[in-house]
Amino acid sequence: MVRDICRDIFFLSQKSEEATVGDLSVGADLLDTLTFHKDGCVGMAANMIGVAKRIICFDNAGAYMTMYNPVIIKKSEPFETEEGCLSLSGTRKTTRYKKIKVQYQNEEFQTRLRSFTGWTAQIIQHEVDHCDGVII
Repeated sequence: MVRDICRDIFFLSQKSEEATVGDLSVGADLLDTLTFHKDGCVGMAANMIGVAKRIICFDNAGAYMTMYNPVIIKKSEPFETEEGCLSLSGTRKTTRYKKIKVQYQNEEFQTRLRSFTGWTAQIIQHEVDHCDGVII
């Protein structure tokens, strides 16, 4: 189900709670909403649809991927960039990393480790910031 985009700065600045198996429908709604906004959006976090859970969806080189409880455990090669967000107007400068390693759970809630680089790494960092209540 496509949900409305949350633009409440106070809500978006709150840390999200751990996702559970009971939140699989939130992940499905998040993916539906991202797909609906695909022309102007490459990633979303659950708080962007009004649910404070650690769930992100993003374009992973042409195929959408959903992560539950993502945590960036390693990052290298910092660079400065400017990003926009569907939940906020305008753009903001931020530091990102070209290479990251993420620990997350898949749709079966199996823990996984995976490395990402470049644009995909940048998208994930932005969405994990959302989970952490960081406004970008």
